[in-house]
Formats: sequence, C-alpha cells, structure tokens
Amino acid sequence: MRKKTLVLHSLFLIALALLSCDGSGSDAGKIAEKAANTDGLIVVGFSQVGAESDWRRANTKSMRETFTKEKGYKLFFNDGQQKQANQIAAIRNFIRTKVDYIVLAPISEQGWDEALKEAKDAGIPVIVVDRMIQTSNPAFFTSWIGSDFRKEGGTAVAWMEKKFKDRKNLKIAHMQGSMGSSAQIGRTEALQEGVSRNVEWKVVVRDSGDFTQVKGKEVMERFLSEYRDIDVLYCENDNMAFGAIQAMDEARLPYGLRGGLVIISFDATRAGLEQTLAGNIAFNVECNPLHGPRVERIIQQLQEGKKPNKIVYVDETAFDAATITREETNSRAY
Repeated sequence: MRKKTLVLHSLFLIALALLSCDGSGSDAGKIAEKAANTDGLIVVGFSQVGAESDWRRANTKSMRETFTKEKGYKLFFNDGQQKQANQIAAIRNFIRTKVDYIVLAPISEQGWDEALKEAKDAGIPVIVVDRMIQTSNPAFFTSWIGSDFRKEGGTAVAWMEKKFKDRKNLKIAHMQGSMGSSAQIGRTEALQEGVSRNVEWKVVVRDSGDFTQVKGKEVMERFLSEYRDIDVLYCENDNMAFGAIQAMDEARLPYGLRGGLVIISFDATRAGLEQTLAGNIAFNVECNPLHGPRVERIIQQLQEGKKPNKIVYVDETAFDAATITREETNSRAY
C-alpha cells in the first residue's frame, strides 16, 4: 500500500518549488500548496460527473461528508460538468498531485484506458462508483461500487407485467438517461427484453432526457406532440419524471393513480417518493447514491493490506404508489 512519508513530501515540495521558479508548470504552485496541507491524511481525489440530478448531488454530499479532515482524509473534488475530457484531466491532475486514491464516477463506460493506466503506473488505486466502465485491462481499477441497473429495470418490467397482464395494445413512451451510461444501458435493456416477450407491448416513442428535469420536460413535450394516447412513461430517473410531470400538467393530461398515463421512474429520491406518495409516479425503483461510506470501507481494506471485492452491488428496493407510506418517504436520506 502506498503511504506518504515526511521525507517524500519534502522532496516533492522542493521539486515543485523548482518547477514554479523556472515557470515550467503553471499548476506547480497550486499542487505544492495542496500537498503541503495533506500531511498525515489519506488523500482522495474524486472526479464527479456533474450535478445534473438530485441523485448526483446526494452522491457528492455523501462523499464530502465521508472524506473529511476529522475522519483522517483530505478530499480533492472535481466537477466534470458532464464532460469526459474534464474528468480525464482531473484524473491526471490527481496523479500529478500524488493522491493516495482516485474515486471516479464516470460519465460513460468507454474511453478510460489511457488515463487509468497512468494511474496504475503511478501506483494509485482507482475506485469506480455508480456507472461501470469497460477497460482492456480489469487491473486498471481496483473496485467498482454501484447498482445493478439491469436488475433495477427488470424490477420495473416485472411490475408492468403484473399490472398490465390483461392489457391489449400497451403503448409505451421511453425516456432514456444519458446515452452510454450504465444506468441507461441496463434500464433500457430490461425494457427491451420485456417488450420482446410481451407481444401486446409497443414502444411508440423513445428519446434521451440526459437525466435532467429541464431536458425531461422538453422531451415529454415532444412526445405529447406526436402521441396523445400514451399508456406508460418508462422514465429512467426521477428528475426527468419531474420534467415530464410539468409537461403533462401544462398539457392538462391526466396521469397517475387518478387515471391516465402511468409513470414508472428510477432513483427513489425523497422528492421522487413524494411524487409516488401523491400517486403521480406509480412505481419508483430505488438507486441508492450514498456511496461515501462504501468507498471508505474499500479504502480501509486497502490500508490494512486486504484485497477488496472487485464488484460491489448495492441492495435496493422499489416503491409502489398503492402501498408506499409517509414513514418511508420521511425516512429517505436523499
């Protein structure tokens, strides 16, 4: 396990000081300042996708609350602003800063090999959270923590099969998340498999709302301009569902338990469960974002010289508007 010593810190700071004197690196002074403030702490660099949803903000909050100075950590946080190039630049900056661990919440599954190889060559373990990545070498990352998105979608589809078992000509609108993300891939595959085995089901329209409320509203408005007789909206996260609800309210289209279009969503954020409790979202599948303590457990295992599990799935549940309780909604931490 990599451990910083005072000697290495001193040598590193001297080298950076020399770099800043000859002007060969504009970030040298900043990196030296950061390194000077990390003595005795475990240094974690976290590259986050962005802040596009309630789920993402809760995920960031969990990391910030876990990796604090009081708990023995120094956290370097980077918001990728929905751009892979920003995340790759952050990883390389973490390597230059000589962090102890890199935590990556990737925007998509592909395109990480070069940066992660650099981290491996530098001896820095990489822990991937939420979305999965595909690499040419599994050793490029130490562990992955997240949801079984395919299973989440299967839970929603199983609920649909029970609810609509006698329904003829079921018309489904499919609002996908950010294309190429693990959540989008898994939830989409589950719906496609459900449609393939249910001959009365048909996806009449499909588009991506990028997991955001604003885009979800725009996409739903377009759906409604083309199809007014949709039976089900299969929406791949809560924030897009909120946008879709706005669009339906403005169009004065009925939805929810009171009749009309049936909304299925994912994440089960507190705001999402409020909509479920109100009967607006008929079924909401949990996707738990509180990965900070889970990442810390892996780091502690590595600190102790233990080998953590390569893949760690989070246990999750789902909520039906017909049975959800106020207690379940109030107890939601995100």
